Amino acid sequence: MLQNIAIGQYVPGRSFLHLADPRSKLLFIVMFATLVFLANNSITYSILIAFTVFSILLSRLSLSYILKSLKPVWLLILFTVVLHIFITKGGTVYYQLGSFTVEEQGVRQAIFISIRLGLLILFSSLLTLTTSPMDLTEGLERLLGPFGRIGVPVHEIALMMSIALRFIPTLMEETDKIIKAQSARGADFTSGNLVRRAKNLIPIAIPLFVSAFRRAEELAMAMEARGYRGGVGRTRLNKLRFSWRDSLIAVAAVLLILAIGWWRT
Repeated sequence: MLQNIAIGQYVPGRSFLHLADPRSKLLFIVMFATLVFLANNSITYSILIAFTVFSILLSRLSLSYILKSLKPVWLLILFTVVLHIFITKGGTVYYQLGSFTVEEQGVRQAIFISIRLGLLILFSSLLTLTTSPMDLTEGLERLLGPFGRIGVPVHEIALMMSIALRFIPTLMEETDKIIKAQSARGADFTSGNLVRRAKNLIPIAIPLFVSAFRRAEELAMAMEARGYRGGVGRTRLNKLRFSWRDSLIAVAAVLLILAIGWWRT
């Protein structure tokens, strides 16, 4: 499962999404996330699903690889589905067992919430898969630039978010190595009840925290040794420029807003 986390990964390429400006992609994903929560019927969700599939095709990445990003959260999605099925009431009663009932509104809400989670995770993965950490940092910094005039540390915020995304696959790889090392020493992470499994995670958590702090310290020392002093006086080798791709992304955003607004009930 640890190898299936796509968020934070970057796959170099020359596709339409790879060459688009990171600022337009960041703005679009914010708009898309808003539309995901505004969608409230089968037609609007079908439009969002179709657009997500189309975006994946534009990225020229393997569909199966991107869908793997859903595997680490399938338990959360399943828990959400079960929770809404048994708690949300209303409409036709499909099944009844004692005081528990499965009703139309519960099933409807469970389906819609699971679709929301899936779409948000897929689009977040698509953003990091097609945008390098450097471009993502610069794009975020440029978008937050106006807040710097009121004292907000824009560069530091963008840098921290970029480092956090970059460290996700690194920490996952480190976790996988620790699990394999502990398993080779006889540790068992699969048997026993929930409490026992939680206790068995301690031999993983402690080395992982130590490794994370060590990597953070090494990164800080490396940045200091290279004379890093924040965004003051910082120059850029490649400057961001909007192109015709970003114009098409803007048109797609407007069309998507109009479609969801028209079919939303």
